[in-house]
Amino acid sequence: MTAGSDTGREAPQFDLEFKPAHGEAVPVAPRVQRITVNNPGPFTFHGTNSYIVGDRSVAVIDPGPEDEAHFAALMRALAGREVTHIAVSHTHRDHSPLARRLKAETGAIIVAEGPHRAARPLHAGESNPFAESADVDFVPDIALGHGESVAGDGWALTALLTPGHTANHAAFALGGPDGIVFSADHVMAWATTIVAPPDGAMADYMASLDRLLERDDRLYLPGHGGPVTEPAAFLRGLRTHRRMRERAVRERVRAGDRLIADMVKVIYRETDPRLHGAAALSVLAHLEDLVARGEVVTDGPPALKGLYFPAPGL
Repeated sequence: MTAGSDTGREAPQFDLEFKPAHGEAVPVAPRVQRITVNNPGPFTFHGTNSYIVGDRSVAVIDPGPEDEAHFAALMRALAGREVTHIAVSHTHRDHSPLARRLKAETGAIIVAEGPHRAARPLHAGESNPFAESADVDFVPDIALGHGESVAGDGWALTALLTPGHTANHAAFALGGPDGIVFSADHVMAWATTIVAPPDGAMADYMASLDRLLERDDRLYLPGHGGPVTEPAAFLRGLRTHRRMRERAVRERVRAGDRLIADMVKVIYRETDPRLHGAAALSVLAHLEDLVARGEVVTDGPPALKGLYFPAPGL
């Protein structure tokens, strides 16, 4: 099956069975431990996962938010070991801020795709609904391009640039025979990823799914929740799910819905109302893509309160 075809594929089966073991270093793969922050919520599930990679000389992936208990848990797990690198997947405040404190404590080098930035500039009169979630003070010591690596004692991490959730999102592939990718918030077993303009872009997210499908990995360790044990099938399921959402948005526009709020009421009628704000942003992300492809038209740039119409002739 080609990367562009989902014929016969099903939407992903999400796995909500996860024991966070807050504050404990849990082995999840050879020479990989997970520590989950006690910051549960509708967007973080049971909390943010930090990972420790290696034995005597280690890397920490996504140290997490400024949380005293989590910092103490990390330092307990790191006792007697050298921390050479801190890898940050993206600059949301549940993933990156503790990197600075951990660097000050250990002297480790911080690596990431780059500082926080939006996927596009703000339109006139537009505000960023997730502005407070952005760690705008984050600056890595080393900015990694796609395929660039850092290495330590018996391990290597390769950056896989996966924009979509944020413009600077990166997954990290662990070198070796186990085929492990730390997929952060791009691919998670428990739920779909939030793609919210202007921080994120749906076209970027879909292209990043295709980029990962070109690989042959065996296990994903996400930023929230438990592992993805069949990555290729799950990625195809995610792509199918997004295409179904896109089709639903297109159909609502053709049915006469002009406002995103009206589309959300129908498309997400079975979704927790607390998530309808994020759902509206997801619909906006799809509409941005549909407008760019000439399938939907709107007056001015796509906006949360804009009016949407089928493109003439479609």
